[in-house]
Amino acid sequence: MNPAIVYAVLVVAIVFEVLGTSAMQAAQHFTRLVPTMAMVVCYAIAFFFLSWSLRYVPVGIAYAIWSGLGIVLISLVGYFFFGQKLDPAALVGLSLIIAGVLVLNLFSKSTFH
Repeated sequence: MNPAIVYAVLVVAIVFEVLGTSAMQAAQHFTRLVPTMAMVVCYAIAFFFLSWSLRYVPVGIAYAIWSGLGIVLISLVGYFFFGQKLDPAALVGLSLIIAGVLVLNLFSKSTFH
């Protein structure tokens, strides 16, 4: 399988996970029906695409990419859409997460099978 396609599928999974987490924030403890339903649908789509990518990417690597990029993206969504602040320590931590994902993908021979 073409690695670009596999990573594109993993990115789709990450995007839907971030959308689901954003919907969870908007659902306000499951008291709002539409965001709650959006959350369930987004998570189902996210896990479908994540499971598909696991055919070609080792689970540890896929999960590192999934969680790392998910954390960075949901932090940006929180900042831009929910008014949540990111202090300098948070920005350094997020930068380290991005660096870790880059090291995994650029230098590790474990990323694709």
